Amino acid sequence: MAPALAQGKSYTIDDIYSLPEGSRAELIDGQIYYMAPPTRKHQRIVGELFAAIREYINRNNGICEIDIAPFAVFLNEDDTNYVEPDISVICDPNKLTDKGCFGAPDWIIEIVSPGSRRMDYYTKLFKYHTAGVREYWIVDPEKNRILVYDFESENTGDYSFADSVKVGIYDDLYINFSDIADLLNI
Repeated sequence: MAPALAQGKSYTIDDIYSLPEGSRAELIDGQIYYMAPPTRKHQRIVGELFAAIREYINRNNGICEIDIAPFAVFLNEDDTNYVEPDISVICDPNKLTDKGCFGAPDWIIEIVSPGSRRMDYYTKLFKYHTAGVREYWIVDPEKNRILVYDFESENTGDYSFADSVKVGIYDDLYINFSDIADLLNI
């Protein structure tokens, strides 16, 4: 992810929607951050996680919806924050419109790319916590690491791609990262 543009100017969601077609960017506290296209490995991890979570929700007749980037999340009730998490799980249907999610998703997963490391580990961690996200996962294939922040219980977990990781917002969902690692030769 490239550094923010012109730090003296504050941008709005209208500026995001005015970007040239095909541009991917996020807006955090009025600053635009351009995003590089994801790698194949990144997309495969997103796909495997999405499939596991969607299957669980469907099998349990769950009310939550799962969405993958590009999916608009308007974190705050302002026009200076717009993000596209890799995976968003939203359990309150009142937050959803055709434009995206208005308010904090219940669970967000970000897959770290070399250019997004600082954003995912610091900026978004703080932003998601303060916006009311219940659970945030940082999946870092380069470091063989999954950091789990359960903001409701104030617990943090540090796992590897050899682990099965418990999802905090559900009582009985575990994501087996060793299956993903085997599939992707991580």
